[in-house]
Amino acid sequence: MRKQFWRFLIAGGAAAASNFGSRFLFSLWVRYEWAIVLAFLVGLTVGFVLMRGYVFNAADKPFGPQAAIFVAVNLLALLQTLLVSVVLDRWVLPFLGLVSHAEAVAHLFGVSVPLVTSYFGHRMATFK
Repeated sequence: MRKQFWRFLIAGGAAAASNFGSRFLFSLWVRYEWAIVLAFLVGLTVGFVLMRGYVFNAADKPFGPQAAIFVAVNLLALLQTLLVSVVLDRWVLPFLGLVSHAEAVAHLFGVSVPLVTSYFGHRMATFK
């Protein structure tokens, strides 16, 4: 399990980096909240491909059910990410006097929050 968790962290890091980085691009065209959602979809796609093939070695199992459960588990992650990002950006960071790059800092923390819940959700449900 330890080796699998490290692979999960690497794959999750790649998915989180694609999520985090693409949010800056989407923010050029849409509001912050929508940019988070669109970036989440990018990270979701990257994450599914890596988790299915590299972390849980489940590429030989049916795609459809895995994809559906993967999306369901990650909707919880999206809610966690969105809630943490917006709360930090709108209230916590300004209260602490951090207004420069507040959206980036808030989103970075928001993307990090669902690491544990996502691992166990995918291990016990998506790719079992």
